[in-house]
Amino acid sequence: MNVTLHQAETIVKAAIAKAKEIGVAMNIAIVDEGANLKLFYRTDDAMLGCADIAIKKAKTARLFNNDSGEIGKLSQPGSSLYGIEQSNGGLITFAGGVLLRYGNEIIGAIGVSGGTVEQDYEVAIAGINAL
Repeated sequence: MNVTLHQAETIVKAAIAKAKEIGVAMNIAIVDEGANLKLFYRTDDAMLGCADIAIKKAKTARLFNNDSGEIGKLSQPGSSLYGIEQSNGGLITFAGGVLLRYGNEIIGAIGVSGGTVEQDYEVAIAGINAL
């Protein structure tokens, strides 16, 4: 099963609403089950450099079936995944990339960047909750 365009739009709309509520310009990316970009949205004034980060957070979550922040915990020096961010064309291993699930099935991931990692995660969760 794959995230549909309608689902992706619903998720992004909710994420945008949360970003506006907290007053932070955001880049929001949705990838499908194959980690391919499905939908991308950049709010006015969102940092340009965060566009790539949002996409990579989503890809990181989907490629490794785990939230990007959790991968970050495992990629610290001396940990089992140390250096993983150098793989797959570059990954982002801090919070803001979260898996999308429909029931128990992974259908894609969302990646958010533009605020603090806590704000990015908060906006991603708001998007997921709309699903």
